[in-house]
Parts: sequence; structure tokens; C-alpha cells
Amino acid sequence: MDAGYPIESFREPEDFSSFWKERMAEADAVPLSWELVPASEVTPAPCAVPYDLWFRGMRGAQLYAKVLVPTEAFARSGPLPLLMRFHGYPGRTRSWLENASWAAEGMILVSMDNPGQGGRSEDIGGFPGTTVAGHVVLGLEGEPKDLYYVRLQQDIRILFRVLAAEPRLAHAQAFVYGDSQGGGVGLAAAALNPEVAAAGILYPFLSDFRKVMELGADAVAYEGLRYWARWFDADGAKAEEAFSKLAYIDTASFAPYVQCPVLFGTGLADEICPPATQDTVYERLQCPKRRLFYPAFGHEEIQAFDDALIAFFGKEGL
Repeated sequence: MDAGYPIESFREPEDFSSFWKERMAEADAVPLSWELVPASEVTPAPCAVPYDLWFRGMRGAQLYAKVLVPTEAFARSGPLPLLMRFHGYPGRTRSWLENASWAAEGMILVSMDNPGQGGRSEDIGGFPGTTVAGHVVLGLEGEPKDLYYVRLQQDIRILFRVLAAEPRLAHAQAFVYGDSQGGGVGLAAAALNPEVAAAGILYPFLSDFRKVMELGADAVAYEGLRYWARWFDADGAKAEEAFSKLAYIDTASFAPYVQCPVLFGTGLADEICPPATQDTVYERLQCPKRRLFYPAFGHEEIQAFDDALIAFFGKEGL
């Protein structure tokens, strides 16, 4: 970031808790409407039966999630656990083949396409201000409640309600897992939805926006911050206002509200979501937690973390 842009240390909004209680109440007031149908892209496999889940989110948006239910041969005894998996930025939920690995572990797998990011979920728009530079700044010219990632968490809340209401997806407990954008979104979902029993979080995006700018890391995934600053706040006069709004969707703000155990992974060579921004999040977690470091890895697939999740979501925990 250009020298002289005003940067202060991370601060959680004073009304953060009440703000999100209101947003969740709004999501809870939305009438449920969903359809769970056989998947259109693939056929059943020995380990899992695939479904397309369509449901209505905030403002009536048509949203989509992949669902995989273990077959009898792979199901665990008793009510099955459910894993909500969140994808990176920008993109869509990972392939049926990759997600089927979780069904083979005896878990119901649910993975939603984030609206307007390359998958099937509909983004009906309506965000104040510029939309030219990515989802991180969508709605930044309006009120915090109108930010893209606020509405996304409301849609996730509705999805949790659908999963609880659909008999074919009855589950004993719910876990979340995500990397990059999925890590930030997943940790926030764990903070906002008390039914989440454990969260696997890998190099979370949306973490400590102030630190991102201080480090000059406002590129690639965070590039929207740089474009917004250059085009709409060249002299830095609106910086504090912008950071104050972004704090409502900052993963670091959500961290103290997470109550479930968290397995947290960091690649020390990560240049997309720098470790220092992840440090802020991890240090603010007050729940049972464990952090795994991978010195030779950047912002990429870390197979060792994938393998650690098997035990974490199983009976071993942390």
C-alpha cells in the first residue's frame, strides 16, 4: 500500500455482538424453501449418493449446494455427522470426486457455492457503491449490514436451518472446514451458529484487514482493497471509516465468539494471506485450539493438513 495511508492496529466494533444478533434474527425470519434432488452432474457411487440442494436465501436469491450422503456400506452407526465445507476465493465448491472423500469417511458433505463467484448460486446484487474490485469491497459505500460477506453469513444461517429441517440430512453434529476464503467464512460460521461442534481452518482470508494494508499484501485475493483505496480514497480520508466497516466481517472479530475446538493451519511461505494476519485471528481464539505450521508451504494444497482433519473430525479431536 502507498506510504502514508493511515493504519492502526486491529479493533473489534463495540457493537459487534449485537450487530450479528440482529443479522441472524433477520436470517431466522426468512421462510424456508428448498428442494433436494438427485444430482444432475454425476450418478451415485459406491460410497455416496449425490444430491443438488437448491434453497432460497436472503432477498429470495436462488442458492445451490452440493450434498453427498454416505451409502449404507460407508455410513457410521447412529446419526451421521455433517461437514459443511466452504470454498476459496473466487471460485465454486470443489469437485464431486474430491468431496466424496468425506462421504467415504462416513460424513454427510454439504458445500455451498458462494453467490456470484463462479458456481450456481445466484447473486441478485443490490450492494451499495462500487462492484468493480471484488467481493471484499461489495457494499463498502453503504452500511455494514449491506456488505457482501454479511449477506453471505445470513445465507449460511438459512442453509443450517434447511439442513436441520430436511429429514434425509438428519445429523448428530455439524462440523465446518474451509481454506482461504473458506477458512474465514467457516470460522465466522462457527462463531454465529452454536450447533457447530468443530472447525478445521486453513490460512483464512478476510483476516485483519488493517494488517493486510500495513504489510502491502493488498494484492491477489485482497486486491479489492487497493483498488478501492486508489480510486475512491486517494488521500486516505475515508480509511478509518472503511476499516471500521470491514471489521464487521473480519475473521479476527469473529474469533473470540467461537466456542468449538479449532484446528488451524498456516503455511509460513503464504504470500496471499500472510501468516501475520492469521496470527491476529489465532491469538484471539479463546476456544480449545491447535495450530499446525508448514514452513515450506504457501497458499496451496497442504496434504498433511487434509490428513490431520481426518483424526480431528473423528474421535481423536485435538
